[in-house]
Amino acid sequence: MKPGHAKLPHLFQPARLGRFTAPNRIKYGACCVSNYNGRDGQVSEREFARMRVIARTGCGIVTNQGAYPDPLGEGKGYFRQLAIYDDRFLPAFERIAADIKAQGAIAIQQILHAGRYGGIDLGYCIQPSDVPQTLPHFRPARVMSKDEIRACIAQHADAAKRSVRAGFDGTEVTSFMGYLLANFNSRFTNQRSDEYGGSLVNRGRFMRELIDAIKQATPEHPLVVRLNGAELMDKWGGNTEDECFELMQQAVDVGVDMISVTVGWQEAPESSIGRDIEPGHWNRLAARAKRMFPNTLVAFGNRLPDPRMADACLREGMFDYWEVCRPLLADPELVHKAAEDRLDEVRRCIGSLNCLSRLFRDLPYTCTMNPALGHEVEPEYQVTPAAVKKKIMVIGAGPAGMECAIAATRRGHEVTVFDKADRIGGNLRAFAQNDLARPDDLLSVVQHYEVMAKKLGIELRLNTEVHAKFMRSVLHQYDACVVAAGAHTDRSRCAHLPGAERLLDAFDVAHGRVQPGRRVVVVGGGKIGLTIAESLRKHRSAEVTVVETSRRIAGDVKPSFKWRHSAWVEELGIACLTGAQLLAVDDAGATVRDAKGVETKIPADSVILAAAAAPAHELLHEFEWMIDELHGAGDALVPRGLEQAIQEGFRLGVRL
Repeated sequence: MKPGHAKLPHLFQPARLGRFTAPNRIKYGACCVSNYNGRDGQVSEREFARMRVIARTGCGIVTNQGAYPDPLGEGKGYFRQLAIYDDRFLPAFERIAADIKAQGAIAIQQILHAGRYGGIDLGYCIQPSDVPQTLPHFRPARVMSKDEIRACIAQHADAAKRSVRAGFDGTEVTSFMGYLLANFNSRFTNQRSDEYGGSLVNRGRFMRELIDAIKQATPEHPLVVRLNGAELMDKWGGNTEDECFELMQQAVDVGVDMISVTVGWQEAPESSIGRDIEPGHWNRLAARAKRMFPNTLVAFGNRLPDPRMADACLREGMFDYWEVCRPLLADPELVHKAAEDRLDEVRRCIGSLNCLSRLFRDLPYTCTMNPALGHEVEPEYQVTPAAVKKKIMVIGAGPAGMECAIAATRRGHEVTVFDKADRIGGNLRAFAQNDLARPDDLLSVVQHYEVMAKKLGIELRLNTEVHAKFMRSVLHQYDACVVAAGAHTDRSRCAHLPGAERLLDAFDVAHGRVQPGRRVVVVGGGKIGLTIAESLRKHRSAEVTVVETSRRIAGDVKPSFKWRHSAWVEELGIACLTGAQLLAVDDAGATVRDAKGVETKIPADSVILAAAAAPAHELLHEFEWMIDELHGAGDALVPRGLEQAIQEGFRLGVRL
């Protein structure tokens, strides 16, 4: 027994699924699709490499990503989604199933017909009724006839048989995020007047017939159905939670082997899995399902990233399997670290939803926390022993610098990290302290670096500012220098304005070095300015006005989180002037010109400049002739965000 098994006894307890036994109660969720594959639905080498990593995560059940079951592609929701409608796809699925089972896990193949969100290559989608799209990037709908409904059910059954022939132990059908199964179940998208619409019993008919067809096609193999515990679609007239659970009852009544409880649609106007949702927030849905269906397996993992929390839920009987996806994208070693009692080393999923943001832009998904995700097939992304051991100095203990230092140390280099602050974390620490979503998630990134620096023996020289004079004092002591000193506020852009000397620096405010007054103007409606504005309003009850030159705020925020800032601004009563320019600052406030050319004086005690960040290019210029190798990473090159800092720091570290 490994040391972590005693601390997490319920998580590492063997369990059954149908006639199969899983070595633990952890189910890897399909996590939608990766978008790594061919436009024709064939599996790519990039995907095979990713699935080799997933197969080795240590999960007792591993679900392969969703494949569409119809030859027309009406079920295809993503440009590079897998297909399983023909035997020519079998060899690839055989390879994946064999790899999963070789690791001792139960292999499940998900069948994903995107319904309302499908038909990505066709220019139309299919759904039960002609309900217009609420999101403009989806395609206009065609209503399914009864013959098409029956054909669709048969296609799912054929896909299930094909999955079993490929070596999978069972199959899964999903309604998660508003796919076809959800379209029939929900009264928002199902407004039919025949036997497939109207009452809840009729709306559930498609699901019941689908389950029955798959069970008949693969009678010896378990079937999992992912169903909403909450649609979050009240705005559009979607199902209530009670209706969601009545639909689960219908699935149980027709013999489904496991219900995976999910939350939300793509069109839902509120968050379900983002970092603004407290971990454990949705546990009540799983607990309700387990109370209602004590004899049916329940899997759950929505916004439940911590193995310790999952073990406690299993102990309390809230569900039978911890269904985990994104935390294993962030750290594929999560289960092994839990088993070996090394949870302090885990890279936590911080719920930034970079994965979904990219999927919704038809791109392959990546992870903020895991730079190697999607690059498993590329040797350049692997940490390998260095051919020549070097002494490396890293300037800046933020994400870019620490990622580089950790990767380089693992390669065998001797690394020293310098930072002028008294602790590591850089501007991320300040950003986290002002974040209204989950400061703990962002601070977990810093805590991970603290743990790994100690375990790897990385020397940290804090309270040390590296400049030209310092570099001359250490000439020839280091073989390489990495400038990862982050960004700073670019005051030069406003230097010509009357009263520019009165402007407060956004980073000084974020770090707590400067305390603004009670009436505040924030110049800049990007993520830095919005985070400061929201924090001042929420935590200090300040009167805040945001002045932004663009027509919209949150221009540099991930697509999946823009709405959240807009909602906070509205909820907190923060005034936003878009298309506006700062003209002057004095002791009475700020003068601005709006989009119509009208000048206005905004009363303020403090005016904070958050409109532009400048990189640390001056260090790169100063050190050019002082060291053999000089590199830059993260905001020191171009101010952007956490994902780019982590990615660039890691990539530099694995090749130094």
